[in-house]
Amino acid sequence: MSATIIVGVDGSEASSRALSYAKRLASLIGEECTLELVCVVEWSPYTFQTTEENALRKKHRQEEIAKAKERVIEPALKVLTEDGIKAEGRVLHGKVAHSLNTVAVEKNADQIVVARSSEHGLSARVFGSVTANLVMSASVPVTVVS
Repeated sequence: MSATIIVGVDGSEASSRALSYAKRLASLIGEECTLELVCVVEWSPYTFQTTEENALRKKHRQEEIAKAKERVIEPALKVLTEDGIKAEGRVLHGKVAHSLNTVAVEKNADQIVVARSSEHGLSARVFGSVTANLVMSASVPVTVVS
């Protein structure tokens, strides 16, 4: 029986802990397990842009995705492959919780592993944390690593 684990990564120390935990799970499950690394470049509808910024938006989005792939996904995939863990990776642009859940449903994943959000203050109270939103809306179990 195969198993797929979605891992939310962003290059932070916290996401490194989530990746380490997922790697340990994959090694316990065995070679039938695949880790799907997902880095989401967040899009916020609450930012206002000028006409010039809107004209350059697609180019900036592509640059952000390429940069995240180079800095976050590729190094992590290299380490996992060297350690004998099957892994794939992608960078998406959008809302983090929604994107992770969409990938989990698409891949028929067994669970999602993420790090605890470090949002504090007014924005966390008003909008909620990404982790909390994911836990409340996910279609599969979510493991939150502190």
